[in-house]
Amino acid sequence: MQRIGFIGVGIMGKPMVRNLMKHGFEMQIYTRTKSKALDIISEGASWRDSVAECVRDADIVMTMVGYPKDVEEVYFGEKGILNNARKGACLIDFTTTSPTLSRRIYEAGKEKGLSVLDAPVSGGDTGARNATLSIMVGGDKDVFDRCYQVFKALGTNIIYEGPAGSGQHTKMANQIAIAGTIAGVCEALAYGRAAGLDLQAMLNSISAGAAGSWQMSNLAPKMIAGDYEPGFFIKHFIKDMQIAREEALNNELSLVVLEKVLSMYRELAGDMDSSELGTQALIKYYEDDNKGSA
Repeated sequence: MQRIGFIGVGIMGKPMVRNLMKHGFEMQIYTRTKSKALDIISEGASWRDSVAECVRDADIVMTMVGYPKDVEEVYFGEKGILNNARKGACLIDFTTTSPTLSRRIYEAGKEKGLSVLDAPVSGGDTGARNATLSIMVGGDKDVFDRCYQVFKALGTNIIYEGPAGSGQHTKMANQIAIAGTIAGVCEALAYGRAAGLDLQAMLNSISAGAAGSWQMSNLAPKMIAGDYEPGFFIKHFIKDMQIAREEALNNELSLVVLEKVLSMYRELAGDMDSSELGTQALIKYYEDDNKGSA
């Protein structure tokens, strides 16, 4: 069975490691704070004390970290993946990051005899736990084909998008679509509340029709309940939208809905506590009637 080195065992990474272990993969892990990984270690994952140790003898290296700067550090650092992975290994980055950075990793890996895939995911912590993630993969098609069975341990919608960076570009399209959808759900709830509707009854009606969406089915009930626990952090969604905005500007494309939703989240995240909440906390933006009409 293939040995996998997994770096970044957080809200998304930890359940992904669990699902890989369920499929019999030998897992060795590294994350910045070992105490946060004690449970998964007790379940059978082997701890490594550094990125270099985690990847040195791995057949496949997987990363799920926070920001592009983290990706750059973990891949290009002196003690990072590219300098320590064994020749012939496959590197798979699940982090949502810059398509440009993904292409850089691909080219650097190729020079060292390493195969590289960018494979951002969608589905949140629920999809990670249930192994129902949507996985968008960029890189060489033959490498994708070799890794397909590994991806099947993690998701149910696994699609090859094209050359290096294509997975990240697809994820940007995903985040752009989510931005408009989640704002639309918030506005529907704000309208329903102002009209004196029973919000759950309203949701039961509209979610079964053309307005239905994953955001509505999964996040609207949390909005009603005031449950802002993160399945996906606001700070990470802001990061994604900023990347999408930069890529759009590079292509001389104006995305007015993305710009508006990004500004709303930035305002909400002005309070650092709010940046740690789940994306459904955008409903808080509408708690002020003046903002709700902005």
